[in-house]
Amino acid sequence: MSADPTQVLAFETNCHIFDGCGFPAPGLHSFLFEPLFGDGDSNLYFNKTMLLALLGSVIIVGFFWAAFSKPKVVPGKLQMVAEAGYDFIRRGVVYETMGKKEGEKWVPLVVSLFFFVWMMNLWSIIPVAQFPVTSVISYPAVLAAVVYVTWISLTFKRQGWTGFWKNVTGFDKSLGPVAYLAAFIELFSNLLVRPFTHAVRLFANMFAGHTLILLFTIASWYLLNGIGIAYAGVSFIMTIVMTAFELFIQALQAYVFVLLTCTYLQGAVAEHH
Repeated sequence: MSADPTQVLAFETNCHIFDGCGFPAPGLHSFLFEPLFGDGDSNLYFNKTMLLALLGSVIIVGFFWAAFSKPKVVPGKLQMVAEAGYDFIRRGVVYETMGKKEGEKWVPLVVSLFFFVWMMNLWSIIPVAQFPVTSVISYPAVLAAVVYVTWISLTFKRQGWTGFWKNVTGFDKSLGPVAYLAAFIELFSNLLVRPFTHAVRLFANMFAGHTLILLFTIASWYLLNGIGIAYAGVSFIMTIVMTAFELFIQALQAYVFVLLTCTYLQGAVAEHH
């Protein structure tokens, strides 16, 4: 086994059951990568997750640029796919949540968030990359922070100072003395819990999914020795099943992330009495 826990490889290729080596279970070390260049002691640091995030951004921009740079009345295959994806988020998420009038101006932001999150998730099952960028908490945290700042700014702009506090506390005099306790809970939930759960929901699902795929993949190789070959086959089947399931989860988590984004923005523009 390698003594360095930051090695990119998740397991040693010469380790099998009955060879006298323990099972190289995945763990936090599976989410750590040595810098491609630079080091932690300098201002210049660039590792695998940063590379994947950069490549993912380039792929998304390149895809939509190629699809819409020269739009046609009768769209080609690429334009048709891009329009279908764009229209799904615009109508199925933004319009359904915020309405066409309020939602139209937020379509570019929400579409960008959806495809970026989806692409960062998809890296998990793409050969060579095989790592979901969103399983590193800093990436979902920054995305959630963008949404949080946008929501706060929009609420102040639309509701004003007094309206903002009514919005985030939901203060209702009709509740009597309980109104103050309810307002405190709502304040805590909206200003502190909301951005935290928005980021952690995405992070935790991608972290868990990648860990499970790693677990069955490593087990398939580790058991490939002697009588363990029979169990290796079962583990390999589970790897395929988990990968297929992860495909669904990756799209679902991107959808949930932007759905919550639209819900927050809708709350910012809603009238409160």
